[in-house]
Parts: sequence; structure tokens; C-alpha cells
Amino acid sequence: MGTEHGRVLVTPAVKADKKAPKLSRPSKYQVYLLNDDYTPMDFVIVILQQFFAMSYPRAVNVMLEVHQNGKGICGIYTRDIAETKVAQVNEFARMNDHPLLCKMEKV
Repeated sequence: MGTEHGRVLVTPAVKADKKAPKLSRPSKYQVYLLNDDYTPMDFVIVILQQFFAMSYPRAVNVMLEVHQNGKGICGIYTRDIAETKVAQVNEFARMNDHPLLCKMEKV
């Protein structure tokens, strides 16, 4: 260790030449519902409110999108959250004897 005008110079034990690893944003997945001829519209609204925290007017709009276009986007999430929501919705639909299907795809 040397001194410079009364101060002690300390050399680091680990070299700082290493570059920090480049981080990227996690991939996003859209979660959507598919239309069927048996699931009541009111049940779809309940799903959208309960699992996707939608207001009643927003849930009605998404439900109508599902009904008219065959598919309606519920939200965009990271993979883990999207997988969880898909599993929860599908399980809830089966528990209530509805064939409603929730899926996800990479955005």
C-alpha cells in the first residue's frame, strides 16, 4: 500500500474490469379466453372480474369480444403469472362444470 499526500491507497481485491451481465426484460404473454356455445356470459364476466380484476363495464366489453370474435384478451403478463392465471381460470371453470377455455401465447 502506498500513500498519496497522507492518504492510504487501497487496491481492490477483485478487479472491476468485468462487465455487468446484460439483463433483458422478461417475455410477455397474453392470456385470452376462447368462446364456446355452453358457458353463460354471466360466468365469463365473473371470471374476468375475479381473476383479472376488471371493472364490470370492462368485463362486459371483453366478454362481448369473446362472444363475437371467438377470442378475448384478458391481460398481458410475465410467463409465471400468465401460467398461473390460465390454470386458475381453467380449474374454476371445470369446478363449475363449464367448458370455458383460457390460454396464453407469447406476445
